[in-house]
Amino acid sequence: MPLIRNIDEVKPAPIDMPGAERVSMAMMVGREHGAPNFSLRQFSVEPGGCSPRHSHDYEHEVFIIEGGGTVLLEGAERPIRPGDVIFVPPDQEHQFRSGDQGLRFLCLVPATRNCGETTPGS
Repeated sequence: MPLIRNIDEVKPAPIDMPGAERVSMAMMVGREHGAPNFSLRQFSVEPGGCSPRHSHDYEHEVFIIEGGGTVLLEGAERPIRPGDVIFVPPDQEHQFRSGDQGLRFLCLVPATRNCGETTPGS
């Protein structure tokens, strides 16, 4: 079944994971909406906040909507800004950290992991 929704009308929920600081997530499209292959999530990181430093067995693609900060990739922090597109390969350690204005981005992940477990947040 098709779905149309506005990015600003989906209420985010705080992320409760070790290493996550002042981060919330809104599921834009996922399995609950009938999407069998991919989940599109929106993350908001308040100023000074960050996602956990982690890696996993699946890729994901990220689009920076607003704000800025850094992304940890290949062991180095790299600046990010609105309009940037980031590809995070499987098993690549990564972390998103907001700047003074906060950070908001979309993240596309597979609905299942390679081993068949549900992707967190899908």
